[in-house]
Amino acid sequence: MSQQPLVIEGVYQVHRERVWEALVNPDQIKKWYFNLPGFKAVLGYEFDFTGLSNDQRPYHHLCRITEVVAGRKLAYTWRYEGYPGTSTVVFELFAEGEKTRLKLTHIGLSNFDQANPDFAYANFEQGWNYILKKSLGEFLDTCS
Repeated sequence: MSQQPLVIEGVYQVHRERVWEALVNPDQIKKWYFNLPGFKAVLGYEFDFTGLSNDQRPYHHLCRITEVVAGRKLAYTWRYEGYPGTSTVVFELFAEGEKTRLKLTHIGLSNFDQANPDFAYANFEQGWNYILKKSLGEFLDTCS
C-alpha cells in the first residue's frame, strides 16, 4: 500500500530563528509538543516520548535524528515500541520576510500496520494539524 507523504504547512508571525528555537529547545518543546528532557538537535541523537491515541491508548515513540541544518531543517525517524514500521518526520523552515513558513513532511506512514485504526493517515493528519496550527501557533503567539 503506497501512500503519499503527509505534508502540512503553517505560517507564523515570527522570524525563522524563533521557530527554530521552539523546535530544538527542550524547555520550549515541552510547552507545545511533548516533554523531551535533554533533547539535542544533533545527528544520531535518540529520544522517546509517550503519546496517547484518541481513545487514550499509550504509544511509546522511539526517534533518532537523521538530519540537522541549523535554523532550516530537522529530520528524525519515528517508530513505535512493540509495533513494526518506521517513518520519517521532516521539519523545514522558510523565511518569508518577518514571517516563517514551516513545512512538515511525514514520510512512510504506510509502513505502519494499516489494520490498526490508530495508524490511519487521517489520524496523523489530524494530530499534526493540531500540533502545528494550534499548539505551536499559540505557543509562538505568546512568546513573540
